[in-house]
Amino acid sequence: MSNCKSYDDLPLFLNASLTAQVLGVSPSTAYELMHEPGFPVLRVGSRMVVPKEKFTQWVDAQFGGAK
Repeated sequence: MSNCKSYDDLPLFLNASLTAQVLGVSPSTAYELMHEPGFPVLRVGSRMVVPKEKFTQWVDAQFGGAK
């Protein structure tokens, strides 16, 4: 389980496992999401990571920008 209590605690880049933990989904669901158009993923070689800032913007957009 993640020790992150807020977005500020997240590392600059999230891997699929941490993305899954934050969203409360399985790692396989996180991988599927990371392949969806519009999801903020960055490919570094064969690795896929999610920039924290873009991830938080994506989450906000999923809730209509509500804070």
